[in-house]
Amino acid sequence: MRRYVGRDPADFEFEHILYDKTEYIARVTFNRPAVLNAINYETLQELQIAFKDILWDDRVTVLVLTGAGDRAFCTGADLKEQQQFTARPRDYFKWMKEFVATHELLRNLGKPSIARLNGIVVGGGNEFNMSCDLAVAADDIYIRQVGTSHGSVALAGATQFLPLIVGDRRAREILLLNEEIPAARALEWGLVNQVVPRAELDEAVNRLCEKLYHKLPEKTRYTKQQLNFWRDLAWHLTIGHGSDWLAVHNTSPETWEGVQAFNEKRRPDYERIRRAWAEDASPEYHWGPPIRVCPSCGTQNLPAGHRFCGLCGAALPDGGR
Repeated sequence: MRRYVGRDPADFEFEHILYDKTEYIARVTFNRPAVLNAINYETLQELQIAFKDILWDDRVTVLVLTGAGDRAFCTGADLKEQQQFTARPRDYFKWMKEFVATHELLRNLGKPSIARLNGIVVGGGNEFNMSCDLAVAADDIYIRQVGTSHGSVALAGATQFLPLIVGDRRAREILLLNEEIPAARALEWGLVNQVVPRAELDEAVNRLCEKLYHKLPEKTRYTKQQLNFWRDLAWHLTIGHGSDWLAVHNTSPETWEGVQAFNEKRRPDYERIRRAWAEDASPEYHWGPPIRVCPSCGTQNLPAGHRFCGLCGAALPDGGR
């Protein structure tokens, strides 16, 4: 087998990420600033190609992962793309497999990675932060998980890794309350390694890269392998189930409400969802379970909450099939 020496980053012609290799540092940048560096399917595909190239290129000592612009590092999944999965949840399962594969590559490069947090770090963006070995943050950024506020569950890294990184109580606070964590608190809690003024961010990252360069590569690789044990254990015991659960529940009223609220730039109607639970109004279905039959045309599987047949328009009797 011929020796692989890595390719020129320009050869890849990426559209959704920036890729650069200078001396011993590889830099990968989420390059979708118009949507706060949210990731879509194409971004995941390009990340995988870049990570594989970094893994094979022995000239690369360290990966720096960051976001384009000053507003965001990464804000997780692109909800405009995600909207299609509420109609085809089986495709969301496939998307999740790509997300999982991307993180597997990132965590198992065999060489250290640094998250350069240049802007807000939200949802799946924080999972990319945590999949890196180290993190340096500008002092004006914040980190936030948003799943229980926006119709999802952080099953692709955050629920597995946050208890290991910040401890159980703080992990529950982060995941259940969804509040912003300023950079100083993120440092105190161990979510990042350094916080510096924005103007000093690149200098701090470069100093860290230089320190990593002056370490033995094989010993660094195996140290990472051992350090990954607890994360790998939690991840591999739960991520397959999590991918399936997210796909199945992607059609739930809670997810629909979260996505719709995002598109309409409003707060989700938490009260309506809570009322449905409290009144036993089958919150698992938008209009109740499909149990009714039209007495006029015989159409079956009509939602319990409908008053008229969706096919022939006939009135449905109150409270019965």
